[in-house]
Amino acid sequence: MQLAISVLGNKTKDLVVETLAAVSACQCHVLELRTSNLTQLTALYVLINGNWNHIAKLEGLLDAIAKRNGVNINFMRPEKDQLTESGVPYTLETISLDKKDILVAVTTFLVERGIVIEEITASSHQTAFFSNTVFSSKFILLVPDDVRILSLREEFLDFCDNLNIDAILEPIKR
Repeated sequence: MQLAISVLGNKTKDLVVETLAAVSACQCHVLELRTSNLTQLTALYVLINGNWNHIAKLEGLLDAIAKRNGVNINFMRPEKDQLTESGVPYTLETISLDKKDILVAVTTFLVERGIVIEEITASSHQTAFFSNTVFSSKFILLVPDDVRILSLREEFLDFCDNLNIDAILEPIKR
């Protein structure tokens, strides 16, 4: 059985350690973990595996951790019947001047064409030598087998030209 956990709280060095200690104490196993600091907040995403009774025990411990530390902890048991997507994994990187709704435009473009977005990382930052703010993003995508890559790439580059976005779309090489 699996459990997806999201933790959001004030930035402390103990939040990640305390959450992982609870997972270990309940004899559960971490399948995937992501963490990042967002200004003064820490976000933690964990997918764990364990027996149903260990998962139930962990849910109780997570509630106690949330109350003790004043953090938000949400958890959800993924459905067994959910289908996994198939296709070719691609990476997409963009960079542009920081303009309103760039991320919305790119994600809408992809979803409208049936592209599965597995992961997005995005940030805006001040350039080193100029007074402009730049927005960059990185996507991990799954392009379905029925999508013609050449057509997608051409259409995407035209889309980027219209919005003045520099982008690279390429397969993930292992």
